[in-house]
Amino acid sequence: MVRQIMRDPLFLAGKSEPATEEDKQVVQDLLDTLRANQDRCVGMAANMIGVRKNIIVVAAGPFMFAMINAKITKKRGAFKTEEGCLSLEGVRPCTRFKEIEVDYLDQDFTPKHGKYSDWTAQIIQHELDHVAGIVI
Repeated sequence: MVRQIMRDPLFLAGKSEPATEEDKQVVQDLLDTLRANQDRCVGMAANMIGVRKNIIVVAAGPFMFAMINAKITKKRGAFKTEEGCLSLEGVRPCTRFKEIEVDYLDQDFTPKHGKYSDWTAQIIQHELDHVAGIVI
């Protein structure tokens, strides 16, 4: 189900809780909401639809995937950039890494490890900031 985008900075600044298999509907709602906003958004975190759970979704070209309880395990190549967000107006400066490795659960709650670089790595980092309560 497509959900409304949360725009309250105080809510967005709250840290998310670990997700469980009981949150499978949140994963689907997040994917549906990203699909509905794909013309102006490349990733979303669950708090962007009003749910404080550690779930993000990423659009990488034509593919969309979920990352549940994700943790960055390695990062290389720090760089400065500016990012905008569907939940907030304007752009803000931030530091990102060109390459990251991430441990996470997929949409079926199967453990995964992935290596990401460039734009996809930047999207993941932005969304993981969201679930950590860091407002970018």
